[in-house]
Amino acid sequence: MGSPLPDLVPVPGGRIDVVDARTRESRPVVLEPFHVARTPVTVGQHRAVLAADPLRPRRGPSADGRPRSTAEEQDRTSGEPDDVPVHGVTWFEAVLWCNAASRVAGLDPAYRVEGRDVRWDVRSAGYRLPTEAEWEHACRGGTSGPRYGPIGDVAWTADDDADGPRPVATRLPNAFGLHDVLGNVWEWCWDYSDTARYGEYRSLRGGGWADRPWSVRAGVRRGSAPDARIEDVGLRVARGAVGEPGVPAAQGWSDAADRARAKVPGLLPLGWTPLTFPLAAGDAAAVVGAED
Repeated sequence: MGSPLPDLVPVPGGRIDVVDARTRESRPVVLEPFHVARTPVTVGQHRAVLAADPLRPRRGPSADGRPRSTAEEQDRTSGEPDDVPVHGVTWFEAVLWCNAASRVAGLDPAYRVEGRDVRWDVRSAGYRLPTEAEWEHACRGGTSGPRYGPIGDVAWTADDDADGPRPVATRLPNAFGLHDVLGNVWEWCWDYSDTARYGEYRSLRGGGWADRPWSVRAGVRRGSAPDARIEDVGLRVARGAVGEPGVPAAQGWSDAADRARAKVPGLLPLGWTPLTFPLAAGDAAAVVGAED
């Protein structure tokens, strides 16, 4: 039996201009080289890693806070073909699966999970979700247009009248050798969607089998709650130690920027729900010093 772990391909470093979905402002991001999975995580890979994980982790917290077991997660995918993308996966489940894959590979997990608080060790070589900048750079594969090829050749979309996910790698890859980066299933990224407006929502990229072609483009993003279970949402993993030790920032993402964005001055616009962050280490030290 082969390895249950995803097949990874190297992605060269480079520069990408990231566009803020709300302000439409653009900022340049210089990326270090990293590795990313050739396809979305499949049902077979997902099930095999959970079965091989020595710690048999529990799933991420549900909406009511009740933990559910790995066995229940495997039951939910029973009957699905092994070669289709695993789907209906929450963001919390995705990061826990990444940690499980790291343990199976003998690597230090990339994430520290305490309830709903998830921290990324940017120097870990373990499996992780790509940042949005990494995802878009990998998706474009050196191209600059909305897609890396004719949509009917590279992506499964609503034009195909599919009633569910299709087997991976049955459409053409991009120049980096990545399949299904567009279409088939949306893919979770590490980044928050917008900490000022959408609280703890996390970002999704790529489009799914039921989406019209206009929304299946390299620059399109969506967001959802990290415990939301959405039928056409899966994951693609990355690996690579990036960033500086002890600094929570890498590959276009920054904890400090997330916190600053969530501080909205004045009256909140209707419907905005800024995220309340746990104290950072520096903030906690400042509070203790003030009390002393």
